[in-house]
Amino acid sequence: MTASTAMPAAGTPRTWERYTFGQRMLRFALYLVLVVAVVQAARGVEIIPEFLYDAPEQMGDLLSRMWPVDWGYYWEGVHAPLVETLHIATLGTLLSIVLAVPVGLLAAHNLTPSRTINQLARLILVSSRSVNSLVWALLFIAIFGPGALAGTLAIAFRSIGFVGKLVGEAIEGASRGPIEALTATGASKGAVIWYGYWPQIRPAFWSIVLLRWDINVRESAVLGLVGAGGIGMALDTALNLFQWDRVALVLAAIFAVVVVAEIVITQARRRIL
Repeated sequence: MTASTAMPAAGTPRTWERYTFGQRMLRFALYLVLVVAVVQAARGVEIIPEFLYDAPEQMGDLLSRMWPVDWGYYWEGVHAPLVETLHIATLGTLLSIVLAVPVGLLAAHNLTPSRTINQLARLILVSSRSVNSLVWALLFIAIFGPGALAGTLAIAFRSIGFVGKLVGEAIEGASRGPIEALTATGASKGAVIWYGYWPQIRPAFWSIVLLRWDINVRESAVLGLVGAGGIGMALDTALNLFQWDRVALVLAAIFAVVVVAEIVITQARRRIL
């Protein structure tokens, strides 16, 4: 609450306003920009009304083709790609930890005083996060060819920015007391990290790793759509052949894996953290 800037005359009660004139104008300008952005986005989407009217009928037809689900196809064409998806997510997460932790250490300003190295490390983290996993997959497919290797590397390089950024922030938020005590005793840099920082960031680190693995399970499920291995390749094959009962089976398998991964992560967090 702010008082009006004009001085009231004698005997006139003081009036209170929630926002100043400048604040009201700024809020109006922000709302105006938001409305203009929404209108421009709606115009750019180019929605075709006929397709909207026909959407419920098309959805009903698609669902009718998916039922009954071809459960018998699971062991023949879904189980192996599903296991491969889990392998891609797990190996990609482990590789990302190996690559991201050093970068996260360099990005923490209280651990690495050099501003140039800090900025370079942050640039690496931002670059990793700014490229979608599908784009990483296309890049590695062009280098190594289609398959699980490209998917694993795509997951790993996509995860570097996530893991490294949060590890660096956890290090920056660590208490200075134990660090200063170890430094005063003449401990080496490695000893300071292991005995000073690691006990403080360990809960956050495992939480970051588990969360990223959960995200990677979901992302690796669709990498096969561009040829990077996993269950996505089975889904792409079924879609291209219009085998809608098998499409439903693949979607059900992906949903089940995501639910199971969520349960595993929840239980692991309770026991580790």
